Amino acid sequence: MIYGYARVSTVHQDTHLQIDALTRAGATFIVEEKTSSVGARRELNRLLSRLHRGDCVLVYKLDRFARSLIDLLKIIDRIESAGATFRSITESIDTSTPAGRMMMQMLGAFAEFERGIIRERSIAGQQAARDRGHLPGRPRTLTFDQERELVALYQSGAHTFKGLATRYGVSISVVKRSVYRVTKPCSSSLK
Repeated sequence: MIYGYARVSTVHQDTHLQIDALTRAGATFIVEEKTSSVGARRELNRLLSRLHRGDCVLVYKLDRFARSLIDLLKIIDRIESAGATFRSITESIDTSTPAGRMMMQMLGAFAEFERGIIRERSIAGQQAARDRGHLPGRPRTLTFDQERELVALYQSGAHTFKGLATRYGVSISVVKRSVYRVTKPCSSSLK
């Protein structure tokens, strides 16, 4: 079966152009969705869950189907796991052909490159913040002295995480992180 998928971002837009193109391209069952690509795409998920070997998912354009290259590759992986194929009308991508599979592999390489660049920028930004004297992340809830005292009380064996959280007016997670920083060998020591 050839499943068509048409999506617009708001209820005020219509999918007529996409549906007409999908019908001309041979879609036998068309799923229509009016939601942002950032939100939950229930109809797309239903469509992906009903795929069988030999089916094809047909879209008018990639940006109507996925929110990013990484998202596209995840969706394509779900389609291929079901034994189905994917086709985009305007980008001329068809994973049932060797050229289409090659195109998806190239897109995968670009997505990996994009993830690497984002990771490098993030690390560089954090280092630049440290160099300026700013620590990335949320500020600590406890001072270093409070944290030392808390850890000493925990290590005495007379206090539980919950008891220490109540005593210091913090969450149990804060207590666990404080203890973890001191007791794990790779963690930096408290000042």
